Amino acid sequence: MQSHHVPSLVLRTFAAPVELRTPRVLLRQWKDSDFNAWAVMNADPEVRRFFPSVLNRSDAQAEGERIRSAIAQRGWGMWALEVPGVHLFAGFVGLNLPRYEAPWMPAVEIGWRLAPAAWHQGYATEGATAALDFAFTHLELPQVVAMSVPTNGPSHRVMDRIGMVRDAAADFDHPRVPDGSPLKRHILHKISPAQWRTHRAQP
Repeated sequence: MQSHHVPSLVLRTFAAPVELRTPRVLLRQWKDSDFNAWAVMNADPEVRRFFPSVLNRSDAQAEGERIRSAIAQRGWGMWALEVPGVHLFAGFVGLNLPRYEAPWMPAVEIGWRLAPAAWHQGYATEGATAALDFAFTHLELPQVVAMSVPTNGPSHRVMDRIGMVRDAAADFDHPRVPDGSPLKRHILHKISPAQWRTHRAQP
């Protein structure tokens, strides 16, 4: 059995929700008006194809409220993704503290989930780049991780584009996915501050 060194975490918090802006996207705190679109996208089997099931409206609302509450408490989290002038709400991109046991915990993960109308336009990569910059510049994290099922090619490509590297030794069975599910096995990508600086310096 391989052992993994897990860095300790000191999580910086902010009194008010942080907003991140890029040339095209805005990462912000969630609004009440976001929740209908959030429920619609999570009822879409294509959006949820790498999850065990779609979400009904009540469960989607509860998940969105948990995300909004985390941002209210820490000042950062899985921000609502807005594309000003194009999409009032296109899903989320941001940072999360997983609440389950895994060999690489504790860690902050980066993630994204977008509505189909916002796919294939680089919004996830642009938002995730801003979130990583925040993670290393303002939160001063020792690393950031990302996870997905092996078949989730779109997410793997975003991870590659933002400079993350797969840690094949850290593949794991997700404790919140039912046993026997083809989505049980997950692979892990990660990135350190030094790797991030090197990636950002590339032309």
